[in-house]
Amino acid sequence: MGASTIYPTFLPVYLPLYLLCVVCFNEGYALGRRAVADTSHTIHVSSLLPSSVCNPSAKALDKKSLPVVHKHGPCSQLHQANVPTRAEILLRDEARVKSIHSKLANNTGSTDVKVTDATTLPAKSGLVIGSANYIVTVGLGTPKKDLSFTFDTGSDLTWTQCQPCVKSCYKQQDPIFAPSQSSTYSNISCNSTVCNSLASATGIKPGCSSSSACVYGIVYGDQSFSIGFFAKETLTLTSKDVFPNFFFGCGQDNEGLFSGSAGLLGLGRDKLSLPSQTASKYNKVFSYCLPSSPSSTGFLSFGDGGLAKSVKFTAISKKSQGTSFYEADIIAITVGGKKLPISASVFATAATVIDSGTTITRLPATAYAALKSAFRQDMSKYPMAKALSNLDTCYNFSNYTTVSVPKISFFFSGDVEVPIDVRGIFFVVDASQVCLAFAGNRDDRSVGIFGNTQQITLQVVYDGAGGRIGFGTGGCA
Repeated sequence: MGASTIYPTFLPVYLPLYLLCVVCFNEGYALGRRAVADTSHTIHVSSLLPSSVCNPSAKALDKKSLPVVHKHGPCSQLHQANVPTRAEILLRDEARVKSIHSKLANNTGSTDVKVTDATTLPAKSGLVIGSANYIVTVGLGTPKKDLSFTFDTGSDLTWTQCQPCVKSCYKQQDPIFAPSQSSTYSNISCNSTVCNSLASATGIKPGCSSSSACVYGIVYGDQSFSIGFFAKETLTLTSKDVFPNFFFGCGQDNEGLFSGSAGLLGLGRDKLSLPSQTASKYNKVFSYCLPSSPSSTGFLSFGDGGLAKSVKFTAISKKSQGTSFYEADIIAITVGGKKLPISASVFATAATVIDSGTTITRLPATAYAALKSAFRQDMSKYPMAKALSNLDTCYNFSNYTTVSVPKISFFFSGDVEVPIDVRGIFFVVDASQVCLAFAGNRDDRSVGIFGNTQQITLQVVYDGAGGRIGFGTGGCA
């Protein structure tokens, strides 16, 4: 591929055993006050702490599944690349949340702001959410080159760094993709219809290079960005799942907090996302199980084969029309087997984004206040620790070998209960600072977000064509 000069004209921008007292919920299902063993977890404190040794899941992957690892865990080749502190993770997470809220609040299509130099890109445009936390390896080009991508249900455009890195490339673990060494690579013309469709995937109007090649730009809320050629190439997910003419971004100027991955795999709902481009084979269905800890492994699978028997589906929220996010409707939350006293109107105002990239679940302010109050009451025998960033309910377990933790379940429309794994209840610094991994929005109007900490060990199924999202327990086992 001959190098061209890029002239961007865009970018700003979870009683005794013989007595069950059943109480009917006003949403139409029933729950009971269960035995203590059914309403709490008793766990070893050590099981909450990070490990420096990779312990892969014993589950055998099917032929359509890719191994998933946390990008900062010992199972990842990237784990030594600029590992952020726990406080830094929360700061980046907050930037992502603000971006999601901004995008949904201003869902008015693309933004066309002329920029003459990529260095003038705004640091906090909030147009697109930031990079996520989990890594899969896929192949690109002919012959195939394996690359480690961060996958993200909140993003649509797939992109990778490309040689010759006309402006800038950050340090990545894999060799940077070289289009000139692939026989199936080609740039997209800036006069083409597919070039114009970039705006819906990136939020930014595409540009045109001196050789009339389509130029994409994408700016993330965490100050990261990528600019480059919009191109098509052969994508290889597995040996039998090969997709020619896959549209992606070939980044020539890439800067920010991508932590050594080769780029980003966009799993959103836009027509340029990976599920949409592979719909003829997978019908826009994919699922994943996020590992129980950064020292374990999970999977990302395409198509509807291999779904756990425990999977139950809730409808994609009608409130999400016009966005590429996957949103669902929460109707109730229980703590320790008791339904929280949250008015139905609180959850009726806004839907909840099911997001692979946000770390901490965000709830309407009223819902979080009820969750926090109930959790603190059940955990009152344990000493509290200082808050960590926006996590205001933390505990010091330093003097305990085991602790008893109330179970938490979310209920989505259709009477779908999603029990949160005990390790998904906490965000842990060390034994002296173990924090409740939920936070409140500023008010009840902003969209909620069901974060990846609460999703661990669940098989989460996204059925774009069927308009539904599924949850199954024991997904990684």
